[in-house]
Amino acid sequence: MNNFDVYLYDGSFNNLLNTIEILIKEKIRPIKIVSEECLENDLFSNIKKKTLSRNSIFLKKLQNISKEFFKIVYDVYLSDKQNKELIMYYFILNGLKYGSKIIYLRKLKCVNEALNVSNYVRREAHKLKGFVRFRKLETNFYLAYISPTNNVLGYLANHFKNRLANESWMIYDLKRDLLCIYTKNKYIIITVKDLEKNDFKFSSDELEFANLWQTFYKTIAIKERKNERCRMNMMPKKYWPYMIEMSDEIEKSY
Repeated sequence: MNNFDVYLYDGSFNNLLNTIEILIKEKIRPIKIVSEECLENDLFSNIKKKTLSRNSIFLKKLQNISKEFFKIVYDVYLSDKQNKELIMYYFILNGLKYGSKIIYLRKLKCVNEALNVSNYVRREAHKLKGFVRFRKLETNFYLAYISPTNNVLGYLANHFKNRLANESWMIYDLKRDLLCIYTKNKYIIITVKDLEKNDFKFSSDELEFANLWQTFYKTIAIKERKNERCRMNMMPKKYWPYMIEMSDEIEKSY
């Protein structure tokens, strides 16, 4: 193998770790690690492509470095960064070398990159905890739509399983076709295909409650103190399409 190969994985976290493990063991410094679905064939047409897969205890070894180290590795995987696989590779490589103190070695480029990406993912997850809007379905489930930049559905699932422990609910990530279903004190995240918004039927009283919420939102607003820039900072526009109280604002923006 030469260092100009593009190394493929199937898109899953475990398979990516298996690939990184083999590259580290064989002392290969890749220029690209990419999931099969994201491979740019034209760009890499002259580069050898190889898929690596192997069963190992590598996952446990990384978890043993420290809980926070492993969380950062997983955050990077959840991010939308195009070079996230290489960030993970070098962060893991140095994590195996320096152990639990790796997260404090900010002079290392890979550490800075990994921490920045991790914070980027966690910040979005934190913001969404306040922007998710559930609506009641005819089935008595509550449904919320999201389309986040990063794959933060797991963060939201862990948050709402405690906040809405006695309800049955779903969160649908439209960007990734991922659906989180919670009921009876546990949740699962599944991949769904060809599922449309109108496949879900809202309950008869949902529109009434939505209208009440919109009216309340407008009523408490103080026209003289309106500050669009501040609102944009506190409530990014990319979340508006899935917030009931912002429906009028969306129509005005188009």
